[in-house]
Amino acid sequence: MIVLDGALGTLLAARGVPAPPPAWSAAAVRSHPEVLRDIHRAYAAAGAQVHTAATFRTTPRAVGADAWPLTRDAVALAREAVPADHRVAGSLAPLEDCYRPDLSPPSPGPEHARHAEHLARAGVDLVLVETFAHVGEALAATEAALRTGLPVWTALSPGYRGDLLDPHALADGARAAAALGAERVLVNCLPAIGAAPFVAALAAVGVPWGIHANAGAPEDGLHHGQPGAAEAYGRLAAGWAAAGASVIGGCCGTGPAHIACVTSLSSPQPGIDDDRYDG
Repeated sequence: MIVLDGALGTLLAARGVPAPPPAWSAAAVRSHPEVLRDIHRAYAAAGAQVHTAATFRTTPRAVGADAWPLTRDAVALAREAVPADHRVAGSLAPLEDCYRPDLSPPSPGPEHARHAEHLARAGVDLVLVETFAHVGEALAATEAALRTGLPVWTALSPGYRGDLLDPHALADGARAAAALGAERVLVNCLPAIGAAPFVAALAAVGVPWGIHANAGAPEDGLHHGQPGAAEAYGRLAAGWAAAGASVIGGCCGTGPAHIACVTSLSSPQPGIDDDRYDG
């Protein structure tokens, strides 16, 4: 099993680092690069093997002429922070709001191609097409990323309430992405507590798959810093691993302790305390 890292924005917020739109977490590339490096290091220490650079919003649409330098520097920060044998993934996200698939532009391919080219030029090891609730845009982004020649993982998202895609639509989208050439298909940014039907649907597609879920609502008790949250997430992750997940990581609300518990599924080690990384 491959261990993916967890949230960036969650840990930036925990340290009081602003992540305003339109760049969101990429704003820290300029304002607090040392904090971003520390976060990447923390995930490496927790056992993550694939590290997602802060390129979720480093597109020309979002940041204009800063797109290339922000992408380049975000990837460099991740590369500097993690061991040489770890992989750095370039995040490629929806052009508009992840939770508003109705805003997806009619012809997104050229814009995704430009971002994918920037990611490849910056030296990522793979492109993580992630957090897409609009299946058509996800497939256009996957095609654009594949043209770089890099491995591509495609992650579809039912949304933070789990209501933007149903399990059947997720499976159909994952099947289509795999047919295009995606190396792995994933589901992400859905509440971990409610992931079971989506995991079952994805596992039935018959291709390598994975999941990086979010912590859900505060009352779910899975958020970074909540007592017992990481261990509870780890118990859910054990079920995903048993169902056949080949990649497991975390999304919004997770932290290094969550990833340490995921790592322990294949290589037991002492737990890592989230508080250590709050700064």
